[in-house]
Amino acid sequence: MAIFRISLLSAALVTLCSSASAELPVTHGSQPSAAPQSANAASPYWLYTLQANESVETVARELLSGQHTAAHLLAFNQHNPASSFQAGDSLRLPLAWLKRQPEPAKATSVSGQVRLISGADGRQRPLTDHTLIRVGDEIVSRGGNATIELADGSIIRVGPDSRLVFNKLTQYGKSGMTDTRIRLTHGELETRVMPLMDGGARFEVETPSAVAAVRGTTFALQARPGTTTLQVTEGLVSFGPRGRSRNIPAGYSASVDNRTPNPVTIYKLPPAPEPLPLPSALQRLPATLDWVPDGASGHQVDIFEADSGRWVKSETVSGQGYQLDYLDNGRYDIRLATLNARGIAGMPATVSVDVELQAQPAKLDVPAADASVNDDMPEFRWQYQGENEVARVEIAATDQFSDLIATSEWAPDNSALPNRPLSPGQYYWRVVTEAGGNSVATSETRSLVVNGTLPPVQIISINYIDNQVRVFWEATDTATGYLMQLAEEPKFQNVIKEATVKDTTAALRLIPGRRYFVRLKALSDGPLASRWGPGRELFIE
Repeated sequence: MAIFRISLLSAALVTLCSSASAELPVTHGSQPSAAPQSANAASPYWLYTLQANESVETVARELLSGQHTAAHLLAFNQHNPASSFQAGDSLRLPLAWLKRQPEPAKATSVSGQVRLISGADGRQRPLTDHTLIRVGDEIVSRGGNATIELADGSIIRVGPDSRLVFNKLTQYGKSGMTDTRIRLTHGELETRVMPLMDGGARFEVETPSAVAAVRGTTFALQARPGTTTLQVTEGLVSFGPRGRSRNIPAGYSASVDNRTPNPVTIYKLPPAPEPLPLPSALQRLPATLDWVPDGASGHQVDIFEADSGRWVKSETVSGQGYQLDYLDNGRYDIRLATLNARGIAGMPATVSVDVELQAQPAKLDVPAADASVNDDMPEFRWQYQGENEVARVEIAATDQFSDLIATSEWAPDNSALPNRPLSPGQYYWRVVTEAGGNSVATSETRSLVVNGTLPPVQIISINYIDNQVRVFWEATDTATGYLMQLAEEPKFQNVIKEATVKDTTAALRLIPGRRYFVRLKALSDGPLASRWGPGRELFIE
C-alpha cells in the first residue's frame, strides 16, 4: 500500500476567540460596570447562544462559578444592567469563570473479565454494568471488553487486554461542554465522540507514544510498546507525538513508531466491503453473512447490540462469509471491514438485523415414559426440533412442576445428568428449550421411578440380662418396619428365627453357651430394595 505525507499545515482543534474587538456587542449598552480581574478582554471565552426563556441571570447561575455574577458577565460583554436579550443572542463566557465539576462515566455493558482500580484508594473490583467511573480510576480488561458512556453521550469501547486511565472527566456546569482526557497504557479502544462545543471543550486520548485529540468523530486506537496505531472512520483526528501531530481525516490510518525517525506514518484504509443483503428479521440461526469478493485475505466482523452498544463478538475471518449463531433475540449492528496487509481493519460497512427466534418443544428419548431406573443419577436424552437452541432438564415431585427437585445446566447438548442425586421415589421430568434468550418451549411430561435401597441398619448396642439379650439399632427415616434374622453362623445360611419389628429394639431369649448372629434390614412400602445391615455376634455364658 502506498504511503503518503500530509502537509505540515494543521488546524488547531480548539479555536479560542481572544479579542473582544473581534465580535460586535450583542446589545449596545451605555456604561458597563467593571468586571472582575480574573478575566479581561483578552481572556479565552465560549460564545454562548441564549435559549428560549433564558436570561443573563439564569446563564450566570447555572454556568458560572459562585463568585461570578450576572453583573460581571454583562460587564465582560460591555453591556449595562438595562440591556435586553432574547433567544438567539450571544454572550461571551470566559472559560475561567465556568463551573467545573467532575462528571463520572458509566459502564453500560461488560463482557468477560474486566476490573476497575479505584483512583481514590487503589482497591480492585470487577467492573459491572452501571458501575460509575471517576477521575483517576483505571479499567483493566483481560479476556473481556466493556462499553463506557461519558457524561455528554460519547461512547468508549475497551477491547481485551487493555488498560485505560481516566485522567480528567470535567463538565462545565449544565452547559454540556466537557473536557475528557484519557490515557491508554496498552491495548485497544474505539470511540464515538459527540460533537464538541466551540470554546474549551476537549477530548484527548494519550498513549505512551502519541496523542489523539478530536472534536467529534469515530476512531479506533491501538497502543503497543513503542507504537500507536489509529484508524479514523468519521471526522478528523489530530494525531502524533505531542507537539508534532498531524490531521488524519476519515478513511485513513496513521501510526507512530518510536523506532523510526518519521513522527507520523499515514496509510489509506481499505474501502468498505459490500455485504450481500440479509433478511430484515432472522427467525432461524445459524445464518450466513456474505459479501462481494474483494480479494482480501481476511475480514474483521464486530457485532454490537443496537440498543445498549454492547460489544457481543469480534472475530477475524477468512473467505467471503461469516456464520451468525447463538445470538439472543434483539436488534444488532454487524460491522464488516476488510483487513489490509498489516492486519488493520479498514472502512466499515454496517448491516443491521433483528433476531427473532422461536423455541420448539424437544422430543424426549430416554428414559421412556413410566420407566424405572436403578441409578440415582440417570441420564436424560432428547432431540431438538429447532436450531440454535439450548435446553435443560427439569425434575419435580408432581406433574405441576411447582417445586423443582433437580435440574441440569443450560447447554446446547441433547443429553444431561441432574445436578444432584435423586432419592428413591417417583418423579416427573421434562425438557425446556430456549432460543434467543427469551423464547422458551416445553416438552411433554414423563413419569419416572427411581429405585434404590434403604440404608443398611446399624446395630447400636447389645444388653445382656440373664438369658435375655436386648438389641438396639438406628432408626431409618423412610422405613415402615424392620426384619430381624437370627442364625448360628455369620453367613446366615441357616436362619433359625425371623421376625418383623416395628420399633428400634427387640428382646431375644438365647440358650447359654451357644453363639448366635443377628442382623436387620429396613422395610418400606415404596419401590425400594432394602439391604441387610452388618451382622453382630451374640453369646451368653
